[in-house]
Amino acid sequence: MEGTVEMGYRARLRVWRGDADSGELRDYEVDAEEGEVVLDLLHRLQATQCPDLAVRWNCKAGKCGSCSAEVNGRPRLTCMTRMSLFGEEETITVTPMRTFPVIKDLVCDVSYNYVKAREVPAFSPPGGLEPGEYRMHQRDVERSQEFRKCIECFLCQDTCHVIRDHSENKESFSGPRFLMRVAELEMHPLDSHEEKGGNRPEEARGDHGLGFCNITKCCTEVCPEHIGITDNALIPLKERLADQRYDPLGRLFRRKNR
Repeated sequence: MEGTVEMGYRARLRVWRGDADSGELRDYEVDAEEGEVVLDLLHRLQATQCPDLAVRWNCKAGKCGSCSAEVNGRPRLTCMTRMSLFGEEETITVTPMRTFPVIKDLVCDVSYNYVKAREVPAFSPPGGLEPGEYRMHQRDVERSQEFRKCIECFLCQDTCHVIRDHSENKESFSGPRFLMRVAELEMHPLDSHEEKGGNRPEEARGDHGLGFCNITKCCTEVCPEHIGITDNALIPLKERLADQRYDPLGRLFRRKNR
């Protein structure tokens, strides 16, 4: 109709295609509409040009963490990356997460993370209390609630240079997501892991590689839930470990208690 303004345009995508053995970046042009996100264009690319394009996704609402990829080199959720962030003439490069082995196209094998998750000792309930009898201060609830917002998109794992640039560290380093889990449990006032002979700060150092972390805050910068991973989890965990190992008064107090 005369006078109608065309809102769509042809977006330029450069998408990594391949598998664990080989692959390449391929250029495509895809229709884009106002208000769309990168995942919308990947779906349209599947529907119109590349039916065999492998893309992992689920909720398309930024809550499942499935659609993690790297957009123009930055770890992002493709369902939360708006096309309006880029110019209409800009080529948008979409690649799989670099830290993890590629299965096909944009789908990675993230099983490393599930192995590390199983290595973290679970919450240890306090003795003498039944479920429903637990009581905590509200400030303690709020402190750990931030960490429970994690959707396990593993973008923090992907961007952490300790394993991104040095895959040989994967065996001894659990990454920011699971060090955050250790910190959450260490801060939990009802966790009785220590009373049963455990020591979460020491386990973070010995079993999970806390010492590899040099607090560059790259994990915090890419977190889609805006969790203060470095400031609120990793640094306090390092401080607790330093207190245990090097504070002379603390060591004297613990020795007296034993």
